Amino acid sequence: MFYVSDPISTPPEAFATRLQQTVYETFAAKGIAFTRVDTDPGITMEDCQHIDAKIGIHIVKTIFLCNRQETKFYLYVTSDDKPFVTRDFCAAMGGIPRVSFASARKLWELTGVEVGATTILSAVLPEAANVHLVMDAGISKADYFACTDGTPTCFVKIRTQDLIDKYLEGRKLTLI
Repeated sequence: MFYVSDPISTPPEAFATRLQQTVYETFAAKGIAFTRVDTDPGITMEDCQHIDAKIGIHIVKTIFLCNRQETKFYLYVTSDDKPFVTRDFCAAMGGIPRVSFASARKLWELTGVEVGATTILSAVLPEAANVHLVMDAGISKADYFACTDGTPTCFVKIRTQDLIDKYLEGRKLTLI
């Protein structure tokens, strides 16, 4: 059975990564209320269904992309049921050159996460300053937003407006 804790409204007692600690420090500094659940590693879509049921909304899918030269990077937030089509993404971004999935090495270097824990919450890290933040417009209209906290074993739910207006304050977010 896939483990998902009851909802918790306090940070973890110990942090697994620098990003995870930064996420909760940012929530506190910006007055962002959150609910989180601790889980077994949530990697598959089936795992996320268990998490969704406990947290009360669908976990978003976040994809880390780059151009062929690995000079431009994109964190793309979309719904879990929407297939990713490179052609459509590039067209929606104004006809940018073809993108593909970035390497696990670049994911770690620029966002502080390993494969399976990709999150827009990485945007607070200095290393992520030049990563383009992109979100499906439908996600931006939802009341709440849920994603990993930078680890594959903890998922957080916050108000979408808090994410956009407070957490990502000062960062450009492209809606497509």
